Amino acid sequence: MTFQSDIEIARAANKLPIQEIGARLGIPSGDLIPYGHDKAKVSQGFIRGLADRPDGKLILVTAINPTPAGEGKTTTTVGLGDGLNRIGKRAVICIREASLGPNFGMKGGAAGGGRSQVVPMEDMNLHFTGDFHAITSAHNLLSAMIDNHIYWGNDLGLDARRITWRRVMDMNDRALRDMVVNLGGVSNGFPRQTGFDITVASEVMAILCLAEDLEDLERRLGGIVVGYRRDRSPVFCRDLKADGAMAVLLKDAMQPNLVQTIENNPAFVHGGPFANIAHGCNSVIATRTALKLADYVVTEAGFGADLGAEKFFDIKCRKAGLKPSAAVVVATVRALKMNGGVAREDLGREDVAALKRGCANLGRHIANVKGFGVPVVVAINHFTTDTEAEIEAVRAYAAGQGAEAILCRHWADGSAGIEDLARKVVQLAETPSMFAPLYPDEMPLFEKMETVARRIYHAHDVIADHVIRDQLRAWEDAGYGALPVCMAKTQYSFTTDAAIRGAPEGHSVPIREVRLSAGAGFVVAICGEIRTMPGLPREPAAEVIRLNGEGRIEGLF
Repeated sequence: MTFQSDIEIARAANKLPIQEIGARLGIPSGDLIPYGHDKAKVSQGFIRGLADRPDGKLILVTAINPTPAGEGKTTTTVGLGDGLNRIGKRAVICIREASLGPNFGMKGGAAGGGRSQVVPMEDMNLHFTGDFHAITSAHNLLSAMIDNHIYWGNDLGLDARRITWRRVMDMNDRALRDMVVNLGGVSNGFPRQTGFDITVASEVMAILCLAEDLEDLERRLGGIVVGYRRDRSPVFCRDLKADGAMAVLLKDAMQPNLVQTIENNPAFVHGGPFANIAHGCNSVIATRTALKLADYVVTEAGFGADLGAEKFFDIKCRKAGLKPSAAVVVATVRALKMNGGVAREDLGREDVAALKRGCANLGRHIANVKGFGVPVVVAINHFTTDTEAEIEAVRAYAAGQGAEAILCRHWADGSAGIEDLARKVVQLAETPSMFAPLYPDEMPLFEKMETVARRIYHAHDVIADHVIRDQLRAWEDAGYGALPVCMAKTQYSFTTDAAIRGAPEGHSVPIREVRLSAGAGFVVAICGEIRTMPGLPREPAAEVIRLNGEGRIEGLF
């Protein structure tokens, strides 16, 4: 049997003009800023006018730890949104934009797959509406102004050894992780060590995704700490007078992007911080706008629930005052067998014993989500190689964890294949949610990190030397102690070792570095060997991406 590729399915979609999609949500055409015929931004004026409307129900889609076997979290998010519309509910999807780094590396895009995709898929996975370029430009404008300020006399007294602001680009390039800039003599400035992060790890990205409006955006940008003086006092972005110009560059990027699914249902695609090195959620402004326009909003958080869902609950929901009504944990039979020790090349063969071993990973995620007081259901994203015995084993295991597991065929059948999950989500969403973040604001920063490590990762302890602990105490003394923490950790494991699958316990979580994201409003703990600038794999996807003789893209998916 042959299947159409994702890109073939997306190209065959019967897209409606974006004004028709907006009209379904009550957005006048005058409040849509079109980018071609099939995508548009929603004006800030229209969004402000929604403030007094009641909110719909917020549904989070998360997943087990990602494996090379595939889980399909975004595909399920899109499918569920379509499924809710199919059963007569007014639903909107909210997902993140795709980064060029993974697209040309190894992860792939972020538009879903099969019959559950957001279109235009090619645009979404490439330049889209230019938001990432605007974020990159705003970030690097501040970088340029820092070195320029030092060149022209350094009136603020910045200690070149204590500049914490790096540069960014939206591409995987390990060669740029650590470097020396300003070489070449007096005319080029004062040499210093710095480096690049990927754009999705930028604090500017996080700020855009957490800001309520343009005024809040500029305030947060001004609060960025770029470095310290010799007396260890901070220097802020506003001290360099860069915040206004950065906000100008981000003015259009702050407006949410409206697109559609293959089934012509509305989707907001806006913002894109990674969940392993940032907070992993789409923008607050897109989510809030969707909640005012729909009865149900289906959103996702990056990677497994130990990263994306934890940060969605502890950072995004805490900061934005959101209260999720239900959560979906996505798993596949293939991925669970891989967690149970089956090699990738053997995943097509039935192995119920390995599957049952791998279900421990699913069980941990179910328990973690329940720990936030949110009702949960498991979505089994179906593959043709799944057997009835394997599917039944997942159902039985989930039932033993107090959650129903529902087989979903949305990849092949679109909304028709996910109706059962949609109905279950509606049922759960009608149950009162007892949502609460994992830790209180007043808990000390290091204790917050320990709480996440012990309760979510099931670690025994957190290892951090005295320099890191002293830095955290200094930030607490400076008034940043109430901020949540953002754990930067491998997405492949509950540990900091990407090779350890399943549900390990009793391990240690070493913290290598901490960073203050004062403007965004959280403290980042970089754990283990995770990097904020990824590298390309041995055979990057870029090697097979090209234009064919008709000028169409090949190899993207």
